[in-house]
Amino acid sequence: MPVQSPTTQPEPRVAARRRALIVRGGWEGHSPVATTDLFLPALRAAGFAVDVADDLDVYCDAARLAGTDLVVQCWSEGELTKEQGAGLVAAVAAGTGFAGWHGGVLAAFRDPEYLRMVGGLFLFHPPEFLTYRVRIAAEHAGHPILAGLADFDVHSEQYWMLTDDRNTVLATTDVAPRDGGQGAGPVSMPVVWTRRWGAGKVFVSAVGHRLADLREPTVRTLTERGLVWAAR
Repeated sequence: MPVQSPTTQPEPRVAARRRALIVRGGWEGHSPVATTDLFLPALRAAGFAVDVADDLDVYCDAARLAGTDLVVQCWSEGELTKEQGAGLVAAVAAGTGFAGWHGGVLAAFRDPEYLRMVGGLFLFHPPEFLTYRVRIAAEHAGHPILAGLADFDVHSEQYWMLTDDRNTVLATTDVAPRDGGQGAGPVSMPVVWTRRWGAGKVFVSAVGHRLADLREPTVRTLTERGLVWAAR
């Protein structure tokens, strides 16, 4: 009998990996390298190929940003050039996700278009660390970022911010008045929110002054989910 040649099986196709870009730098007090390194395993486990940039000029590279599904930013007390800011905002409007925490996003830049995209601006925190309760928004308890999470306590900086009504607020805290200008009662302050900017998704958390804050199990889970949720 003639010998039959074995049928050549096509190699399985490997799904294209999504790309995440970590942009980190600025004030070292927020530990930009250590805090972003904390989330590298979760991003890779979620299927991302991860690049790291320590120069804001990466926001001027339109082709690189167009091929990026998620920007994770941790850059406090910086300054965007007009070209850098325009490049980032345009990329998110075109579909690149944007995510981050604490001062790495909220005390990063004063560029107006950047702040409109993020949806919030840090103004003040008490000089001492406080223990405060973060409340999960009941109406969003089924959101993929929040599913199964309960209210939790944080011992760290408590941010007072300006935000707008375009945010979907996932968690809040009560800020006690510090002087007569704040009125007699506590102020409800957003802690975690999502937002749309054009075709892009934005995730912001005010928690994360220290590496220890982000290692707290609920905070870490919430943040990891937020990063993945924001991606294209």
